[in-house]
Amino acid sequence: MEKISIDPITRLEGHGKIEIFLNENGNVENAYLQVPELRGFEKFCEGRKAEDMPQLTSRICGVCPVSHHFASTKALDSAFNVKPTETAKKLRELMYVSYFIYDHILHFYFLGGPDFVVGPDAEPKKRNIFGVIEKVGLDLAKEVIKHRAYGQKMTEILGGKPTHPVCGLPGGVSKAISDGERKEIEEMANSSLEFAKLSLQILHDTVLSNKDYMDLITDPDTALKLHNMGLVDENNKINFYDGKVRVTDPEGKEFVKFNPEDYLDHIAEHVLEWSYVKVPYLKKFGWNGLIDGEESGIYRVGPLGRLNASEGFTTPLAHEEYERMYETFGTKPVHNTLAYHWARLIELLHAAERAVELSSDPKIVSDDVRNIPSEKPGRGVGIVEAARGTLIHDYELTEDALIKKVNLIVATTNNKGAICMSIRNAAKKFIQNNNINEGLLNRIEMFFRAYDPCFACASHNLPGKLPFNVKIYDARRNIFCIL
Repeated sequence: MEKISIDPITRLEGHGKIEIFLNENGNVENAYLQVPELRGFEKFCEGRKAEDMPQLTSRICGVCPVSHHFASTKALDSAFNVKPTETAKKLRELMYVSYFIYDHILHFYFLGGPDFVVGPDAEPKKRNIFGVIEKVGLDLAKEVIKHRAYGQKMTEILGGKPTHPVCGLPGGVSKAISDGERKEIEEMANSSLEFAKLSLQILHDTVLSNKDYMDLITDPDTALKLHNMGLVDENNKINFYDGKVRVTDPEGKEFVKFNPEDYLDHIAEHVLEWSYVKVPYLKKFGWNGLIDGEESGIYRVGPLGRLNASEGFTTPLAHEEYERMYETFGTKPVHNTLAYHWARLIELLHAAERAVELSSDPKIVSDDVRNIPSEKPGRGVGIVEAARGTLIHDYELTEDALIKKVNLIVATTNNKGAICMSIRNAAKKFIQNNNINEGLLNRIEMFFRAYDPCFACASHNLPGKLPFNVKIYDARRNIFCIL
């Protein structure tokens, strides 16, 4: 049996490799996504001061530190049984949608978008932000850089630092903002809203109007019929920062909706012998392997998972685009993995709209930014929607407010099973009769890249030095080629 290794996988956060096994006829027998990094973050958090956790866990990742910061802060709210003030909650959400703005811009223009803007068969040296600039022009590149910076500037004003915020405290945040800061944020939010509209127009012009791309996106051979998961408000509308966790089945019907503290009643994790990242699944179905369909129990999170699990957005422009997406595909839920890119830009639009709403609220400059905890701590669970999907922080504290036990289920962990299956299905689709070239292998990478995975988050990496790679083995388990 021949084996193909893709090593390193590119345009992602973290490290890993894809191993593709071919049978005697040169067709794909199976494919595996390996994350060869040590999972250690949960363990070395033990014994730390509870109030240090929002800063400590934000260092899990430099791409999504805001999500870890506020999942941790919300876990402490729960552990100390204290609710944040109305102003604090608004400030937290404003910073949270600011993070979504810069993170989703990063993925579309730097990581996932080049496959479409430049083309999946373009030279590897062109499939990056520089190729995008060459294709769309320098003026757009300046706008990309400017609005990523706006998202981080808003985060800095609200959180104290542009990358690793320091504002989250149980019961609120550490500081208020002035009206001058509010106006500065409002101006950047309005500009980001216009840029989000422009980004969607680029998607429509470059991708959705291209028949070859749409054939690739809508190919039923690479679709996965899975459950979907995301945070929703009381009306089942998407909420990145707060709400209940809603799970819908492969037909789009509500399967379960639960409070954050009850997640262990519904989610379990399966250990894979070939990866440090586990595969979560719905307990009701048990572990049935990497299969899709009604009895799978594996679910998807992230932009497409959130849209599938919800009934839309609270902001008008994003909701209009949400309805346009499902009208275009002609079905809800959408099971086509590459639709993540459209869903992601719809979320960018919503984040910008919500940033405008929050920053224009005069009440957000109130000094009432914290309720002081008064009870002894216990267990606390915080769930937010990271840019990559549902993120869970679960802490058990001692009476002295030290960390006794930590459980983290991050977005990429929640998506691990779906990513593995997407890679496997794509490999079977594109590699046949030993027909292998760089463009076909890049198409396989496109299916993991759509999830915007963060393997450092998923494995809580300690050394951070192992590469992400792809190897192909022949029928006798000899290395056929390394990429």
